[in-house]
Amino acid sequence: MNTYIKVVLALLLGLCLFDMPYGFYQLVRFLAMIGFGILAFQANEQEKQTETIVYVALVVLFQPLLKISLGRELWNIVDAVVAIGLVVTVVRK
Repeated sequence: MNTYIKVVLALLLGLCLFDMPYGFYQLVRFLAMIGFGILAFQANEQEKQTETIVYVALVVLFQPLLKISLGRELWNIVDAVVAIGLVVTVVRK
């Protein structure tokens, strides 16, 4: 299940690098919040503190309620780094 969530999130974040309608970005933020929340919960259950902290930080960063305004260029960098990080964690397993 973790692998599936990570791959879907990486694909969605990769699509954010293209010019999409604003509603798509809102949907990605919502799905990322849910996905990273699930990953944080599962990491906590496995007592992986570092992963839990990283996923919780990503939940806070991507949550759609109190938007963090980083600008388009910085969000593209964040999306790319997080997507690459997710792919790396899938490949390493």
